Amino acid sequence: MQNRRLSDKLLLVIFGHCFHKNNYSIILQHIHSIIFHRRDKMKTLFSKWNSISLIKRIIAGLILGVILAVAVPKAQAISILGDLFVGALKAIAPVLIFFLVIGSLCRAKTGKGSMKIVILLYLLGTFLASVVSVIVSFIFPLSITLTDAVTDNAPPEGILQVLQDLIMKIVDNPVAALMNANYIGILAWAIIIGIALRMAAESTKITIVDISDALTKVVRGIISLAPFGILGLVYTAVTSSGIAIFTEYGKLIVLLVGSMLAVALILNPLIVFFCIRKNPYPLVFKCIKESGITAFFTRSSAANIPVNMQLCKSLDLDEDNYSVSIPLGATINMEGAAITINIMTLAAANTLGIDVDFPTAIVLSIIAAISACGASGVAGGSLLLIPLACSLFSISNDVAMQVVGVGFIIGVIQDSMETALNSSTDALFTAAAEFRQWRKEGREIVINKKLREVTYLNFTI
Repeated sequence: MQNRRLSDKLLLVIFGHCFHKNNYSIILQHIHSIIFHRRDKMKTLFSKWNSISLIKRIIAGLILGVILAVAVPKAQAISILGDLFVGALKAIAPVLIFFLVIGSLCRAKTGKGSMKIVILLYLLGTFLASVVSVIVSFIFPLSITLTDAVTDNAPPEGILQVLQDLIMKIVDNPVAALMNANYIGILAWAIIIGIALRMAAESTKITIVDISDALTKVVRGIISLAPFGILGLVYTAVTSSGIAIFTEYGKLIVLLVGSMLAVALILNPLIVFFCIRKNPYPLVFKCIKESGITAFFTRSSAANIPVNMQLCKSLDLDEDNYSVSIPLGATINMEGAAITINIMTLAAANTLGIDVDFPTAIVLSIIAAISACGASGVAGGSLLLIPLACSLFSISNDVAMQVVGVGFIIGVIQDSMETALNSSTDALFTAAAEFRQWRKEGREIVINKKLREVTYLNFTI
């Protein structure tokens, strides 16, 4: 109705002034004011939409998708929203991964002192978390419903064929790899080019990083439209499989969250124990309490950097170390991302009837650990790396992107848990590495008495 009033006003202005000579400027002024009035209203509406948290918008899209699927199951035009969302992600993901990895490697700094141990713990933790998720997936195999999933994919015949396919994908033409979404080739060439660019001029590195940041902004823009995409995806899922599809999503969430809790409460304490040789749980729980809970709600490792910096300061750690290790951890310490990539990929393989042996799964763990380092900076960034892992089993990009879509549906919980694990581990491993050095020096280690009265005295080798 409002649009009609504006159009009527515009017509009246035009016809009213047409009878007057040389009044074109006045007409243009009126048109200009009306157009800009409408534009300002659109800006206000857009800003109000963005002011709502993404989690709330996604939940709203999910609920609305279910309601529409039940109320109007034959309105198939709604499903195009999901297709557009997945298609946009599929288009940008190869280029994004390529430049993210290059940017991360070319600007990476060589660690000194405890920094070397921190980087080692980051990489080791990510790999072991990946292995844990593989073991959990083998114990509790899970399948997911995929729309028009191609079940006649030729599965790899053992580890030798997997390695052969892996090598051939690595040596693929880099341009062809980008065009055909060959994620293995993209990752390999990105690593090679990123390492080569470490010797490049600083201006070149800045350019690469700027491109990476620009692509990240594009992806953030696409992900901001996730509520509409999820609306379409949920509508399609419910109309084809019924409400029972949420039982399947629930099992997937339990498997993901269970794996992350196992890493946070079992694996990480073991790693810390080998560093400090004392009870690790006071430090583990402190990091979860002070960092993990905050990261769970912010869903951003980058936004949680100040929290981790303050946590390290309260532990009396060396600022020269943690000022570097914490931002670095937000980039390369990706235990939660590795878990997500592995579990979702193996679920897709189970759905397609692909028999994955354990040696092949270990190769998957290595790929997931390496690729997870490029998952930073984007909400749900780990999900965009699932096609890379799926390509190891010759799973088509179309099917892999459906798995990504499922990931966004459950992302309200999955991404929050993943970020909480990633961010809390940044502070945990930074502290563990420095406490290891303190232990060797025989220094006293105190874990912030204001929050927890725990003191370790006279550490010896």
